[in-house]
Amino acid sequence: MRDDTADFRDIFLNDRPLMDARAPIEFSKGAFPGAVNRPLMNDVERQKVGTCYKQHGQQAALALGRQLVSGRLKEERIKAWAAFAQAHPDGYLYCFRGGLRSQLVQQWLRDEAGIAYPRVLGGYKAMRGYLIEVMEQAVQQASFVLVGGLTGTGKTEVLMQLDNSLDLEGLANHRGSSFGKRATPQPSQIDFENALSIRLLKLRERGVGTFVMEDEARLIGRCSIPLPLHHGMQAFPLVWLEDSFEGRVERILRDYVVDLGAEFVAERGEEEGFAAFADRLRESLVNIRKRLGGDRYRGLSELLEQALAEQARSGAVDLHRGWIEGLLADYYDPMYAYQRASKAERIEFAGTQGAVVDYLRERHAQF
Repeated sequence: MRDDTADFRDIFLNDRPLMDARAPIEFSKGAFPGAVNRPLMNDVERQKVGTCYKQHGQQAALALGRQLVSGRLKEERIKAWAAFAQAHPDGYLYCFRGGLRSQLVQQWLRDEAGIAYPRVLGGYKAMRGYLIEVMEQAVQQASFVLVGGLTGTGKTEVLMQLDNSLDLEGLANHRGSSFGKRATPQPSQIDFENALSIRLLKLRERGVGTFVMEDEARLIGRCSIPLPLHHGMQAFPLVWLEDSFEGRVERILRDYVVDLGAEFVAERGEEEGFAAFADRLRESLVNIRKRLGGDRYRGLSELLEQALAEQARSGAVDLHRGWIEGLLADYYDPMYAYQRASKAERIEFAGTQGAVVDYLRERHAQF
């Protein structure tokens, strides 16, 4: 058998397959990219064993666990673990602390299925601690530059053209604005943080010492930027992206109407998908109703309903430009203009997309 491991760097740099033996509820709260949940115990079984441990101690809890996971149920779980091990001979298994659960899975795999499969020493807790350290060290040792700009200037497009970028919105599966929800759910907070740390680890391993990110608020939807990084973002230098009003309207029309609508249709089918997409736009507008004010909200809402009705009837999206233009001119642009003024001292370059990409590439080459 390959040795058990505590080489977390190797695991994450090389995307080693991981079999998570924790209960589903633990897995759902946070795991690692690509990890597969093959639990020793389900949520109910885990709760019973945990209660037994508190009341009667470790030996009684172990006995109960073996009783709960026995017979055909045990055979089914060993079969699932064996299938993973055979499909991923370079992988590892783990539980929360690398203790009894992963040791038992390892033992049963060996004794019942004849498969020697290594586990992660320290388990999930140790790997999670390692990734937190990766984040903290990167903030302390590397340098960062932010890309700011008015809504719709294409900041994500800039990041996609750079090999030293951190796409926080992509990792959070959210576009960052009041209208930023996608058709698919966001990751858990821990999953978001883990994916970000792994991205940092891989880029630093390639020799990247300067990272480019979008200038974000603390929250990207429900995902919160890790505190050390967010604190740094209050002082990082800034590059300001510019585009015409018309160009921004077209980009928002594509991202928040055409592409978002297509996401919902792909997830739920034509009819249900369009209905969910329409509700998402309405919900997003309602969420900023107080900040818009009653009259402005009613006007934009009416334009949105007209655009949705026409889109449902003919498939045309042209009428959506009406509420997008109003939202930019009356809501987003004044807000971002204030932010730009407050950050003026940190802006080291401003220009259109091509100029900004060229500048950031040259800047990276100098570091």
